[in-house]
Amino acid sequence: MAEQEKSLYARLGGYDAITAVVENLLPRLKDDQRLGRFWQNRGDDGVQREKQFLIDFLCARAGGPIYYTGRDMALSHKGMKISGGDWANFIGHLNATLDAFQVPQQERSEVLSFVESTKGDIVEV
Repeated sequence: MAEQEKSLYARLGGYDAITAVVENLLPRLKDDQRLGRFWQNRGDDGVQREKQFLIDFLCARAGGPIYYTGRDMALSHKGMKISGGDWANFIGHLNATLDAFQVPQQERSEVLSFVESTKGDIVEV
């Protein structure tokens, strides 16, 4: 199969690679001065559940054989008061993670495109 015929999921390296990206990204977000507030007072079980939902969401959106069972993005983030500045910080950390894994430009663009498509459902203020 030609490289461009493969799903983004396959081109990114599948489940294990996407899991590694999430495991790199989440600590960046939690340790960020501005974004860390979203994880304050969260138990380990809740954080692990959220992490699994994120992995499943990314795998499913990238064309993988995973079924995402979480809530939609608007409902999941309702009331969190996520601002445009918070979103920009998140995208900065996502880009740093993609850099750390040396994700090629084509795949990076596709990842950023589907992540950006959720912005309207997530950013409230």
